[in-house]
Amino acid sequence: MKANDLRVVKTKQALHNALMTLLSEKPLENISIAEICRVANVNRGTFYLHYEQKEGLFEEYFQEIMEDLYNSYEEPYRAVTTLDKNQLDPNTIRIFHHIERFKMFYRIVFSKNVPLTYYYMLFDGIYSLLKRDITAQHKLHDEIAIDYYSAYQANAIIGLIIQWYRNDFADSVSTLNKQLAAILRFGH
Repeated sequence: MKANDLRVVKTKQALHNALMTLLSEKPLENISIAEICRVANVNRGTFYLHYEQKEGLFEEYFQEIMEDLYNSYEEPYRAVTTLDKNQLDPNTIRIFHHIERFKMFYRIVFSKNVPLTYYYMLFDGIYSLLKRDITAQHKLHDEIAIDYYSAYQANAIIGLIIQWYRNDFADSVSTLNKQLAAILRFGH
């Protein structure tokens, strides 16, 4: 079967949704493939046709989320060659649209009931994205190590997301976009 076959897409989406439902209740290591299949309404043979183990399902879904995050992060750069944070249009910021699209995943990541592993996987994804961007776009002062600066920036973004999560995502995406643009302008 081809990856873009509608049956494959629907099956994988059902498995991803089932995994998120179960992860909201317990950590991955306590979830069985049988439970995933039961919630997804998919038989075990179909599961094994696509994945060798549940970790492969989680990794695929996490990669899908990270790819969407990268695309969302890149959006403000698409119309310009150099991004001026003082001229940043909040309407071009797409990170919070991404968070809203994958809200269930982020509720799990920031829940106090799950291992820190999920948080660190997210941190590593954002860190590598920012480090790549900082390396390509900015010249840092000699006293500032790029690894520490990237970690600082990654935690700042995650901090905004966590605060939004703590408020149960009550503020609109537009409000978060405006807040981030204002924070970036204030910092310079």
